[in-house]
Amino acid sequence: MSIMQSLQKILLVEDDRSIAGALAQAMRSSYDIDIANTGKLALYKTDIEHYDIIILDLNLPDLSGLIICQQLRERGLKAPILILSGESKVLTKINLLDAGANDYLTKPFSLGELKARLRALGRGQDQPPASLSGLLTVGDLVLDRQAYTVSRGGQPIILRRKEFALLECLMESAGSVVSRQALTRRAWQGSDTTWTNTVDVHIKHLRDKIDRPFGRSLIRTVHGLGYKLENAPLAAAAGKN
Repeated sequence: MSIMQSLQKILLVEDDRSIAGALAQAMRSSYDIDIANTGKLALYKTDIEHYDIIILDLNLPDLSGLIICQQLRERGLKAPILILSGESKVLTKINLLDAGANDYLTKPFSLGELKARLRALGRGQDQPPASLSGLLTVGDLVLDRQAYTVSRGGQPIILRRKEFALLECLMESAGSVVSRQALTRRAWQGSDTTWTNTVDVHIKHLRDKIDRPFGRSLIRTVHGLGYKLENAPLAAAAGKN
């Protein structure tokens, strides 16, 4: 029985062959590494092989990392995706996370940091998902896990993947404070290193959809701690955010 069978399998998508070779060599003792030097090859490999984690360079010669990420998720890939890029703009990170990425590492980075991110993503793979049966209800807000739908007062609300995951986490702990770290681990599948302002931006978008159109807020900010979802009476909710 080969030791490689007990190692998590990683697809490293990197067009710079020297960088790909160096990273693969440095991680071979901990992971079973496969390499793709183009986006098209990466898509092909994920169709015929199972991978536990995808490491995806943002700038490839044929397809952008954003397009690859979107296509992988559209094809049903569940494995965590870690983006590597020299670009550090928050908007770029948000767009990639919305496209299905789980984490983002800015170049240059240390091998130790890369391994720490991979360990966090790997732990997320081992965590059992929350029960997917039944409805979650807080006041007139209803989330259906099986149908993947949300409504308030009977009015359907369209949410993005991360917004749905954040709302599900808040509704599961309705009435209690949920830390940004806990929200991050749920929405980004095990990683707790996502940026605080990214979580805050997603919460703002969530509020724009489930709170503001209905005249009464359910999501509260608990300063210094995180967020709480509660069905407070209208008078008590006035003036709160």
